Amino acid sequence: MHSLDPRSLVAMGAFMALVMGIVLGVMRRYYPPNIHGLGLWALSPVSMLCGALLYVLPLPWPPELGRWLGHGLVLFGFLLLHCGSRRFFDLDAKPRLLLPLYALAFLTLGWFGMVQPSYRAQVITFNVALIALHLLTLRFLAQAGNRNFPIRMVQVTLVLHIAVLAVRLQMALGAPPGGDMMEPTLLQTLYLSAFVVIGLLLLIGAVLMATERVRTELEYLATHDVLAGTLNRRAILSACEDELERSQRYGQPFTLLMIDLDHFKAVNDNFGHLHGDRVLVHFAKQARAALRRADRFGRYGGEEFLILLPNTTADAASPVAQRIHTALARGHALDCKVSIGVATWRGAEDSLDAILARADEALYSAKAKGRNQTCAS
Repeated sequence: MHSLDPRSLVAMGAFMALVMGIVLGVMRRYYPPNIHGLGLWALSPVSMLCGALLYVLPLPWPPELGRWLGHGLVLFGFLLLHCGSRRFFDLDAKPRLLLPLYALAFLTLGWFGMVQPSYRAQVITFNVALIALHLLTLRFLAQAGNRNFPIRMVQVTLVLHIAVLAVRLQMALGAPPGGDMMEPTLLQTLYLSAFVVIGLLLLIGAVLMATERVRTELEYLATHDVLAGTLNRRAILSACEDELERSQRYGQPFTLLMIDLDHFKAVNDNFGHLHGDRVLVHFAKQARAALRRADRFGRYGGEEFLILLPNTTADAASPVAQRIHTALARGHALDCKVSIGVATWRGAEDSLDAILARADEALYSAKAKGRNQTCAS
């Protein structure tokens, strides 16, 4: 490792930043627009790349100026990574708070770089600012994140970087005022190596977080009705099959509610399909509020919906149906009424098709009796 001089390490980090910036930029172009923060994540390695170039390239101005601007751009890259992560979780990026703090750190770096040169003071300022930024990132990730691998990877990487920065800070506090960032010492080589690796891991973590979000959304779209937000037909029937297997194994009953919106075709014909969509969404919201967490609610087809009530008898299902009627009866601009058919598992020989047929028969009985009511098979 010691054979790698600091300039080579910085150049390596710049190349990795360029690659990750391209990857994140492509992701922003092709990923769904509701995944936020990708633009800031894509700009983060670009800022770090520019900072790295100012460190290593011969420029027509004093090296102190290049070092100051380089520190500022690298720090700004981490700030963009933090703000992009906040936007990824649909939180305010807080630019009014963070930008003044960044400006203070940037001006302090400039003071100790140009006015009163001190490499040790620059190291202390840079490390303190970056530790504070990482702590802020860890704080909101603990509040807004979850326990999946990409989040845990970013959290662990931030903790490791804070540890490296703390050691570097402690050594800088006890070091003599002299020194230079490009000194080919073992300590500087280790510090820059850790910086390059950790920066790369954080950017990889950002890519994994975005990929995980896309996978989650695709899974959601594969199992849910986009309009009503309920399970789709395949998913609700799959849940019913699973519940049937549990009932056959443990003997616990379950009940199905087959629901149809009354006169829904007339709603579409008289008020338009857009109004009909709003009625469907309103119904789904009211019905979902009447259910338990363990219940499953899906769109069976058109204006027909199916509710699975695990470990529930027909008598226990009746209040659930009544709660749905009551919720829909409350005054609302999107008024709608429903007919409900109830069918319960009858024993080991009962099949899902038979239960669905009984629920459908009970539903048509409710319609034949005047609609806006519940009938049991």
